[in-house]
Amino acid sequence: MEMKKIFFKTFGCRTNLYDTEVMKQNIKNFELCKDEEHADIIVINSCTVTNSADSTVRGYISKISKNNSNVKIVLGGCGAFSKGEELFKNEKVYGVFGHSEKEKIDTFLSKNEKFYQIGDLDSLDNSIVESFSDKTKAFIKIQEGCDFRCSYCIIPYVRGNARSQEEGKIIQQVQKLASNGFGEFVLTGTNIGSYGKDRSTNIAKLLKKLGSLRGVRRIRLGSLEPVQIDEEFKEILDEPWLEKHLHIALQHTDEEMLKIMRRRNDFKRDLK
Repeated sequence: MEMKKIFFKTFGCRTNLYDTEVMKQNIKNFELCKDEEHADIIVINSCTVTNSADSTVRGYISKISKNNSNVKIVLGGCGAFSKGEELFKNEKVYGVFGHSEKEKIDTFLSKNEKFYQIGDLDSLDNSIVESFSDKTKAFIKIQEGCDFRCSYCIIPYVRGNARSQEEGKIIQQVQKLASNGFGEFVLTGTNIGSYGKDRSTNIAKLLKKLGSLRGVRRIRLGSLEPVQIDEEFKEILDEPWLEKHLHIALQHTDEEMLKIMRRRNDFKRDLK
């Protein structure tokens, strides 16, 4: 019997790119497909960080349904929490699953029945990603969630509170990918600067260990909060393996606006 074809459509951030690879690695009973037109199942790893992101996902679902009424559309990612229930009730999607359930995607689909498995916001990935399809650099998710509660941001409510991946698992992940030919690594997560706060360590210590691993030529970082750049972090800025570029989330220069946004940074302090 010919295996059904499955296509993954990823929207949003680098963390979603990593999550899609986790799902692909856990697919056993389906054939991965690079062309959505020939897919029997389309898994959407969605983004919900803005209204535009939600609209884009909805538009994609409508387009797919219009062009192929037989395809099964499954919704995952952050949009599963914000829009999943509505889309499922209105039969716009065949299934919905949350972040904690993504490693079970093969099981859900193999049952050949509709499902709504939103899961929880406390989990961490168990899978070790061995490769990244069509990518020259590897993404490493070092943590999940965020403890900040900025007034404009939905992400803590769809990713949960900050929790750090075990250091040993991150090192194992990098070593595996390095042995498979990857030399450039991008550390990603919901709020990577918070790494280690729940494990009595920090991102600077993690970076030092990763930078010393064989095969690691370059490490890039996702966005950092100003308050997370401490003296220990500044000490590694000249390391040859660290990309000489930082994305620092200042957000605004007006102190009153920063208070309204419930930001934790202070612009005058951040300039120093």
